[in-house]
Amino acid sequence: MRQFCLHPQLVADTLVLGELPLCLVLLANDSQYPWLILVPKLAELREIHHLSESDQQQLMRESCAVAALLESELGAEKVNVAALGNMVAQLHVHHVARFSSDAAWPAPIWGKHPAQPYADSGEQVSLWQRRLSAIEGFTTT
Repeated sequence: MRQFCLHPQLVADTLVLGELPLCLVLLANDSQYPWLILVPKLAELREIHHLSESDQQQLMRESCAVAALLESELGAEKVNVAALGNMVAQLHVHHVARFSSDAAWPAPIWGKHPAQPYADSGEQVSLWQRRLSAIEGFTTT
């Protein structure tokens, strides 16, 4: 079996925050939206139903913990959770905190506006790592 490797597009578009038991936790490098991405650390996955039943349950636990964090820490009006995979086939699950004041509201964020990378990416990584430390099993890489 092949070893887990993060898709090059995810490497280019995100900042690595750390790991949960199943997933690598990424921050989308787009300052317009608080946007975390979970990527199961298993090789050659494309779909959630390709995970074992126990890994599906673990992904749901991790996804719910991240969504709850976005809601409680940021006061998100809505948390969008999606596993699209049309551009990047590697299984990854987006978690986007949405606000009626955000740049794309109420439309989906994809393709609405060009990404605006964080000017303070190191500070953002530290901030998100502190926030994520409240989730059981989170470790920094």
